[in-house]
Amino acid sequence: MALHVDHKATIIDGKAIAQTIRSEIASEVSTLIEKYGKNDLFQAPGLAVVIVGHRKDSQSYVSMKRKACCEVGIKSIDIDLPEQVPEAELIAKVHELNADPNVHGILVQLPLPKHINEEKVLTEISIDKDVDGFHPLNIGKLAMKGREPLFLPCTPKGCIELLKRSGISIKGKRAVVVGRSNIVGLPVSLLLLKEDATVTVVHSRTEDPESMIREADIVIAAAGQPMMIKGSWIKSGAAVIDVGTNAVDDASRKSGYRLVGDVDFDQACKVAGWVTPVPGGVGPMTVAMLLKNTLDGAKRVIGQ
Repeated sequence: MALHVDHKATIIDGKAIAQTIRSEIASEVSTLIEKYGKNDLFQAPGLAVVIVGHRKDSQSYVSMKRKACCEVGIKSIDIDLPEQVPEAELIAKVHELNADPNVHGILVQLPLPKHINEEKVLTEISIDKDVDGFHPLNIGKLAMKGREPLFLPCTPKGCIELLKRSGISIKGKRAVVVGRSNIVGLPVSLLLLKEDATVTVVHSRTEDPESMIREADIVIAAAGQPMMIKGSWIKSGAAVIDVGTNAVDDASRKSGYRLVGDVDFDQACKVAGWVTPVPGGVGPMTVAMLLKNTLDGAKRVIGQ
């Protein structure tokens, strides 16, 4: 699962790890269908993917998620709504999916058009089907000691899984999370705490972030700033998980741009113990964790 470069850093192959997880999910899905599929109440785990409007990036994410469902035997329920759909109509659709026993997970692709209140829509998703893990009750339980959320947010969960499957211990280690977004920074810092790391969150108002990052055994970079973290900022042997996906101009590419992370990858490889590439690191894990959450949602329903 790991490729070695000249120096020392082990490149964590997120694509290969995600593929292993998808194979594990496919095998579990097939066992579930074999065991319970003859039951009128269960045909297969079902994921409803709701997209509003025609944003190209959102459409490509959604088609990737739908394709991934198909590969592992999860039924993808496709809901495509027009850009101008009234908020009330979108919420009514969410309620309909909440009530549908064939749907075990609901994903509303963000961002939503400006006339729709995202928070209001996400709160309407049943906590039992909140496979994105963004429901305030799920985040609240994540923040509390001794409580277990029904679902963990996919990208943060993917980051932890990359560390664990690469044999990197988290307990007692110093972790620095760069960025404090609701989608990655905040939940991944809570997850690291649950795993007994000592956690510091660095953000846009932090003074001297470099000195804090240099102390870290584990760095999770999720700031959305291309190549912000230099090799000189990284402690020798640290594990670096780069969540950033930033397009930078590159005239040598046919597309005119290339994707880079929040970490200067080439420099990091000379210092870090482990590092994730961009692309091919965290990205594939996010989709794998979405499939895993959907499977878990279905297993919970069957267990009841």
